Amino acid sequence: MRTRITTALVVLLLLLAGCSSGGRTDGGPITLRFQSLAWQDESVAANKELVEEWNAAHPDVKVEYVQGSWDSVHDQLLTSFEGGEAPDIIHDASDDLADFAYGGRLADLTGLLPARLKADIPQSSWATAAFGRGIYGVPFLQEPRVLIADADRLRAAKVRIPTPERPWNWTEFRQVAKRLSGPGRYGVAWPLKEPVSATLNLSLSTGGRLFHRGADGKVTVRFTPGDAVVPRTIHDQVAVDRSAPASTLGSSGSDTLPGLFGGRYAMVPLGFSYRQQIVQQAPEDFRWTVLPAPAGADGLTQGVSPQTLSVSADCLHKKEAVAFIDFLLRPKNMVRLALGDWMLPTGTQALKDPALHTRKHGWATGTALAARLRPAPAQSVRGYPEWKDKVATPAYQEYYSGATDLAGLRARLEKDGNLVLARYQR
Repeated sequence: MRTRITTALVVLLLLLAGCSSGGRTDGGPITLRFQSLAWQDESVAANKELVEEWNAAHPDVKVEYVQGSWDSVHDQLLTSFEGGEAPDIIHDASDDLADFAYGGRLADLTGLLPARLKADIPQSSWATAAFGRGIYGVPFLQEPRVLIADADRLRAAKVRIPTPERPWNWTEFRQVAKRLSGPGRYGVAWPLKEPVSATLNLSLSTGGRLFHRGADGKVTVRFTPGDAVVPRTIHDQVAVDRSAPASTLGSSGSDTLPGLFGGRYAMVPLGFSYRQQIVQQAPEDFRWTVLPAPAGADGLTQGVSPQTLSVSADCLHKKEAVAFIDFLLRPKNMVRLALGDWMLPTGTQALKDPALHTRKHGWATGTALAARLRPAPAQSVRGYPEWKDKVATPAYQEYYSGATDLAGLRARLEKDGNLVLARYQR
């Protein structure tokens, strides 16, 4: 009996030790767990190198690198918060923070952020991590959507090449896609396995907002003419012009790359970081270029959900955790992280780095878009993950496939969408 009791006490003590966050052993250093979602080899290497540099310079505050995954981060964090095992420093995306922030799972960083870091990142970026009156993450990497195009196909068709100074509008983009199409070949391929963020973020260029916050602070969905331009263009390219194949609507961006390399598609709208895959996978004779996404009434404006670094509300050493974040996001270090992930830094000093302004691999085109990036429309909307999964994703998929018309899309987004959001705003 005594053996059983002793064993039970040992197990309990081990469990309690495992649930501690940011602890300090007697006489030893503080240990902070940093969960990173870096996945590309260059990015993982950059993150681990920076952790090693921090640890070498800060013997009293050790950071432990923990590898996470974008595929499961929301559910994994939810489980770890419930179990008291959340990492101290959390890498995530700003559009995943709202429920955690409002639910008291993340620390409000307002009074902890160093003046240098606050001043270096533009207010438009800080807005992506602000919920209520608090700031619950530090936005540090962002990714505009661009057009990756077959340079030889564009040249052969003698179409006007758009630039950030003179982009295509959505009408011209549709015309160019038709001109680039032919038997067995398409002007554009839309990989819309995840259609919601792509549609909403590009719709900022045409004045689309979709989510509207009233004087009472509550959010409702209203599908306005500005919200219709981008989805109608995609729908018509597939169903009317036949300049885009229906077969890629359920595909990921990576799925479309072989077709781009093989001449089946002339252009593919992709996130900026896909350039790394193209460099790694494209045939040596494939000539490609990076073009800005089409512009609308609001120019090249588009929504982004930056990658963020947050601190768990349960972290016992929040000041030290923020100090590590500040180190990680010094301008030179932010450039290292951006280059490793093939994305853009949010920091104004980092954005000036010459490595981000070279024409090679389209870096200059992406950097020219940085000033036009705005918080994604759903950024601060409670219940957005459920709205996206249960309402918006199937609604857009049905519209793009031709199973419903624009009126049906509008009705579903507004009626069903507002029912979901209402449950989170009682």
